Amino acid sequence: MEIPKETLLQHIQKAKNGNQISFNFLLDTYWPLVYAYQLKRTLNENDAEDITIRTFSKAFDKIKTFDEQYQFQTWLITISKNIHVDLIRKKNTSISIQTTNAQQDEVNKIIDDAPSPEDKIITEQNLAKLLKDIKQLKPKYQEIINLRYFQELSYKEIAVQINEPINNVKIKLLRAKKLLAEIIKKS
Repeated sequence: MEIPKETLLQHIQKAKNGNQISFNFLLDTYWPLVYAYQLKRTLNENDAEDITIRTFSKAFDKIKTFDEQYQFQTWLITISKNIHVDLIRKKNTSISIQTTNAQQDEVNKIIDDAPSPEDKIITEQNLAKLLKDIKQLKPKYQEIINLRYFQELSYKEIAVQINEPINNVKIKLLRAKKLLAEIIKKS
């Protein structure tokens, strides 16, 4: 995974400015590394994938804080390790936090983006073939594709339904679309 440092720095800078193509580049480039790291730690594919999704969600949310004098992959692995440690602590303490109605109302006020042109293209595909291809995805990816494109739920609604943060929903959806695109190319 040797990427010229200049190319990597350009994509990081573009990602800091909100460029979606650079986010995709970073996700595609570093997904295997972070996933493999977590698979060794958790020995569970689902846990490794969930932690990897959370890692990219947090990293992309905090990309503006990344200092280019450090290695990007080290930064990602550190985030991933911390998320894993936090999850272990959370499981061990098993303290439940309840939200008040006022807090829930604030969460519900979050503005969602309209579907992108990429979203619209996916919905216009041949439905029968698309459903067949979707069935080849892991169940959690099938679910997120179904919720977004067939039930037409917003990111916020999906987050509520699957009980995950909006950033996790976006990363899972991005990953699901990438895997689905690979399946469509092969068939």
